[in-house]
Amino acid sequence: MNISVVQLIQLGKKYLSLWPDKPELTYYFEDYRGVQSARFVCRYFPALAMFTVIMQLYVASGYPLGQGSINNTINALPQALVYGLFLLSLPVQALVFSGVKADKLLPPSLASWYQSSVEKVKQQGKEHFSEQGEQSNGHRNDNAIANLATYKPRYIDLAQLLQLTYAPSD
Repeated sequence: MNISVVQLIQLGKKYLSLWPDKPELTYYFEDYRGVQSARFVCRYFPALAMFTVIMQLYVASGYPLGQGSINNTINALPQALVYGLFLLSLPVQALVFSGVKADKLLPPSLASWYQSSVEKVKQQGKEHFSEQGEQSNGHRNDNAIANLATYKPRYIDLAQLLQLTYAPSD
């Protein structure tokens, strides 16, 4: 699909938020490591960028050695900003790449597994609701399960299925 960079970033953010934080998924899905890495980068790299800029300016100023000068700090500013902007661009890149991945179609083997899993979730949902006698407002409602059934599933659909499957039941 043709979508803008802003939409890709939003899709990547949604994709990262949907993946359950379950270490056992590492054994079944190679994307889990990428999701964990992207979450790490988005969480800690903005602070790392700020720390890098401040420390470069502080050390370049000469104040730690007792030879401080504002001119030294101003001369080091361009280099510090380049490093800071580079580190700030990494979370944006992680979100864009996650958005691109989320928009890709599942490979045939994973798509068939996805379809069979959706059927199992639908069956479990019907059994769950028939035992309760009425629908609850929990994570497993008919609308969420119905949204999973797609003709050509994408990775975002897989993340939604896993999120629905691993969500704590009420």
